[in-house]
Amino acid sequence: MRVAVDTHGCRLNQAESDAIAEQLRAAGHELVPRAELADLYLLNSCAITHEADADARAAVRRARRHNPAVEVIVTGCHANAEPEALAAMPEVTAVLGNLEKGRAELPRLIAQALDSARGERADGGAFVSVSRLSRSVRRERPDAWSLPPATSVPRTRPLLKVQDGCDYQCSFCIVPSVRGRSRSLDVETLATQLRGLVDAGHPEVVLTGAHLGLWGRDLGQGERGLAALVAGLRAAVPEARLRLGSVDPHEVDDALVRWVARGVDGRGAGLVPHLHLPIQHGDDGVLRAMRRAHRVADLEQLAPKLRAADPHMAIGTDVIVGFPGEDDGAFERTHALFEALAIPFAHVFSWSPRSGTPAVDLPDRVPAPTAAARSKALRERVATNWAGFVDGQLGALRSAVVLRRRNRQGQLVALTDNYLRVVLDGPDSALGRRAWIELQGREDKRVRASLRD
Repeated sequence: MRVAVDTHGCRLNQAESDAIAEQLRAAGHELVPRAELADLYLLNSCAITHEADADARAAVRRARRHNPAVEVIVTGCHANAEPEALAAMPEVTAVLGNLEKGRAELPRLIAQALDSARGERADGGAFVSVSRLSRSVRRERPDAWSLPPATSVPRTRPLLKVQDGCDYQCSFCIVPSVRGRSRSLDVETLATQLRGLVDAGHPEVVLTGAHLGLWGRDLGQGERGLAALVAGLRAAVPEARLRLGSVDPHEVDDALVRWVARGVDGRGAGLVPHLHLPIQHGDDGVLRAMRRAHRVADLEQLAPKLRAADPHMAIGTDVIVGFPGEDDGAFERTHALFEALAIPFAHVFSWSPRSGTPAVDLPDRVPAPTAAARSKALRERVATNWAGFVDGQLGALRSAVVLRRRNRQGQLVALTDNYLRVVLDGPDSALGRRAWIELQGREDKRVRASLRD
């Protein structure tokens, strides 16, 4: 069977899709890039916003419009959030939940779903297998997700899923309802999986999860937290180069700061000096309304520690602009925080109501034009910070990973340890490898560099 796997949403979804694709290939199926070429279109969906829901439904309709004979299976967060609505779509063959997609027997479950759907269609419905997850259910066993990571993916920097679910109750977020409580894989299992990725030739591995900073809290071990995970992985696979996904500011302890500050060695191995700290807002009143577990002071105290350890450490964040109750003062405090801390990387979003979350009922919504203007102003602040971050490193040597594909201009593209995407000239032998580079110049949003080894 020819299968097209399509992914919407976050890095965790991408990691899961890579694993699904590899399992399907191992089961004898052929992977194709588009639904038009497929017998089965499998959509790994997102549900973080209503726009994500709409994107999933549009993708399903588009797949059947371009290939009326294709079978359609929807999995992922939208499948968990609204299985009945998806099952009612005439284009959908089957709906599988997040737990179902994470099991090693997924190829067999897909075959079962397709067989069952033929009978269901006679009754006018789709096959549905969705284990309900919520904030209140007990944790699923970690072995409920048993798909190993894909080792043969074409991406230079594969994703290693170390954790799933979330124990927090942020008022804007649906993730705990569709992914359940936090659950982690143990260090030994992850070290084996990391070894497979490194032996397959991947120069860098990104550790990811639904809420990465909760890793280990459910394992009942003496040592918990990301510092223990990094220490265990570095001891087991010392030649690995690791990068962390998002970690909330209050979850970064001194032990993790020391690991990030240590950076990479002469081979480019180690934990890179880059932390993505999703603060979500720069005003404590808004953070309370968001039900976030941290406060502005957590980032204000952490950022100087990181910069003292490495002045060129990359600090990134996420921020939601226009959250209900955000007045001019709250936004100005957020803008001032970004200026004071010179944060060079940020995803800036305008809030949108998401059913199933408490924030949808909050008063004092911000008019859309106001939210758009604030988003624009904050992005401009981040762009200025980024330019200063780059200019302060010109002439410096950085460890980088050269991606496996050249850009349209035929240049090499690389990502430095501190998260700068650079372009440079060089031979094909550099593709997909670690290299030391010199940062040479900045042209608008591009950074030029040269190979130095």
